[in-house]
Amino acid sequence: MVWVDSHCHVQWVEGGADAALDRGREAGVAAFVVVGTDGASSNEAVEIAARHGDVRATVGLHPHEASSLHHEWPLLRELANEPGVVAIGETGFDYHYEHSGRDEQETAFREQIRLAHELDRALVIHSREAWDDTFRVLRDEGPPPRTVFHCFTGGPPEAERALELGACLSFSGIISFKGADDVRAAAARCPIDRILVETDAPYLTPAPHRGKENEPALVGLVGEALAGALGRPIDEVAAATAATTARVLETPDPGRVA
Repeated sequence: MVWVDSHCHVQWVEGGADAALDRGREAGVAAFVVVGTDGASSNEAVEIAARHGDVRATVGLHPHEASSLHHEWPLLRELANEPGVVAIGETGFDYHYEHSGRDEQETAFREQIRLAHELDRALVIHSREAWDDTFRVLRDEGPPPRTVFHCFTGGPPEAERALELGACLSFSGIISFKGADDVRAAAARCPIDRILVETDAPYLTPAPHRGKENEPALVGLVGEALAGALGRPIDEVAAATAATTARVLETPDPGRVA
């Protein structure tokens, strides 16, 4: 049984990206999507993907960094055309912290949706306490055919709205937290071929390792919690999420490897 980590920031894992990827492989992780949040981290993601055949990269500007769009945009557009880049983002809205203004977040989100359409890339969305604005902008711009709500934190109503747009939902270690009943209920409503699993490493470490740094080697624990929420066998969830990540984010599909 193998897993695919559909969203991680190994650039920031203690001990370095290559060591974190090696530990992931030893734990049965077959592929990784390394995610950018600004020009520098996107460039690192592209470089990591270039070194490792089982890694894909995303290029994007996180809503926290949206105020730097004018400065970052030329580099991000350039990086988006690099080999191994499969998605634009993470991008969207974060109203929990609002490190960038809401208007700035919206401008950056719209630009990145348009770039995903232009280059036929997937779109990776970060939405925190901003569901109405997220769906409003997606309706205006039109969601790319391959759209992922990363680290999904909504309940069943938000899941239904995302699924109606044709998006996939990616679940993180939050699904293993005691207080995450709404997230588990949302997962239970999601078709198994529209689900991804992620660590968001080095953040959101799953139970029972909360309080420690997260890394791709722990994605199996996220998958086990997801399987519990779905009421499905763990191996079925591992295979299904790997296949969906291969379809949406162009990772190697372990099920098709001889």
